[in-house]
Formats: sequence, structure tokens, C-alpha cells
Amino acid sequence: MSDDTPSLRPFLAPRHWPMWLGLGLLRLCALLPYPALLLLGGGLGRLMYRLIPKRRHIARTNLRLCFPELDETAREKLVRATFRAAAISVFENALSWWGGERRLRRLYRIEGLENYAAARAQGKGVILLGGHYTTLEISGRFLAFHIDGLQPIYKRAHNPLYEAVMVRQRRRLFDDLLQSTDMRTIVRNVKAGKTVWYAPDQDFGRERSVFAPFFGVATATLTTTARLARLTGAPVLPYVSERLPGAQGYRIALLPALEGFPGGDDLADATRVNAVLEQQVRAMPEQYLWIHRRFKTRPEGEPDLYR
Repeated sequence: MSDDTPSLRPFLAPRHWPMWLGLGLLRLCALLPYPALLLLGGGLGRLMYRLIPKRRHIARTNLRLCFPELDETAREKLVRATFRAAAISVFENALSWWGGERRLRRLYRIEGLENYAAARAQGKGVILLGGHYTTLEISGRFLAFHIDGLQPIYKRAHNPLYEAVMVRQRRRLFDDLLQSTDMRTIVRNVKAGKTVWYAPDQDFGRERSVFAPFFGVATATLTTTARLARLTGAPVLPYVSERLPGAQGYRIALLPALEGFPGGDDLADATRVNAVLEQQVRAMPEQYLWIHRRFKTRPEGEPDLYR
């Protein structure tokens, strides 16, 4: 591991024992057959739906805004499916961190590697543009089997022990791990020919954001994708990860690089990024992270949508 991989020694105090217990159980779960993990995720999802009313309200609000054409019954069914997908991702994280390579290689198929090869042929780094699908973590493990020098951009976790374990495991699996706040290192590594994996679709407030439409809602959208492409000259290659029905595993699709991107207009570029993401989410809406307050930051004069 690299020299900046965090030590776990500071987390031996009793106050960290509950998290250690949870992480230990997850590591044991990673040994279970894949269908069993799906069943566990389904059960946990039903429990989360009942026990976390705040997140239930957030998901309902997001889906009401984004799918006004659905009736209440259909939207509530989608809310429940969203909680199931989010809960399954907890066990997928464990499988990603501790699952063996031979086992994981049997769980997915990948499409569009020719698009990645075409992007690499430009002689520069590559920006993989993803979204906060509930399959985000395990899809990174799958991508690492095919992409040398893959470096995820990530946001720090709130729990320090979980953060330390997450960073240790990800550093074992990837070429490097880049904090979303460290733009200087991100730019340098892309210029050096690395492939960075970036999901900009969360609400980070007004700074470095514009209000671009997402499902028809004015949404605080980072301009960082266009800025990074402009500073490095790297192609932006959208990708999508999908959990297939039943226990069939996963589909990873690398799409053609965005042409003429960035275009020089922050709002137009952000709108294009959101449109690419929206197209993928509409194909599998239950697998998007709707329990996040995506529309928290509002244009001046607009009320809080989550009240």
C-alpha cells in the first residue's frame, strides 16, 4: 500500500467497536453466495424503508419531482425498489472490497471497450463520467479489471473508521485514489495519462456550480467536468453500471466519448452532462441514489423542496 494509506491503530478504542462489528459482519457476508447477498439486501431495504423516515421523504420528493407522470402507487413502488437497491449496495461494497477476483469476473459483462480504446488512442488521459448509481462501488472493481491506471475521485466518508477502511481497500484495488477537493492532483494525473473515474451528480452548493436542468428541475450542477476536460484536453467517456434482474449479475457499458465537449459555456456543458446521466437513469430508475437530496440548493427565491 502507498505511504498515505491510513493506519487502523487509532481506531482500537471502544467507541469504534460498533463500527468494527458492522465491518466484520460485512466481511463475513462477502463469503456468502451472490443470490444470498441479494436476499439480505432485500430484507435490509425493507427495514431501512420503515426505520428511516427522513430518507423515505427525500426519495419520495425526488421521485415526485422527476417522475410527475407516475401516479402515487407507482411512485411508492419505485421508492421501495430504491431502498432495496441502496441496501443491496451495502453488500456489494463488501463483495467489491473482499471478494476474490475469480468470483467477481463471473458476475458481470462489459460492453464498449472499443470506445475506451478509441479515447486512449488520442494519447491523453481519460475522464470516465459516471453517476451515483447504487452499483457505483462494485462497478469500479469491474472496471479495474480492464483499465490500467484507474483512479477514482471520491468524497470523504463521515465516519473516520469507515473512511480509513474504505481508503485502504480502494488503494489495494486501484492505481490511486483522488479526493474531490484536490483538483491540482487530479489535473496532474489526467495530464500524465491516467484514467480518472468521476461522478459529479451530487449537490455541493452554489460554489463552482450552475443551475442546469435534471429531469426538468433546475439543479445545482458542478462545472468541474467541463473544467477538467478543458484543462487536460482529455476525452470524457460516459459509462453506466446496471444490476441485472434476478441473480444475473451486472452490465457495464462504456459509451462513446462526448463530441465537442467542453463547448465553452458552463451552463450548456452542465446541461449536457445532466442529460447524459438522465438518459441512463430513466432506463433503470430504481438503481439511482434517490435518497440523496439532489435538489437541496435552490435558485434565489425558491423554497426548500424537502420541507
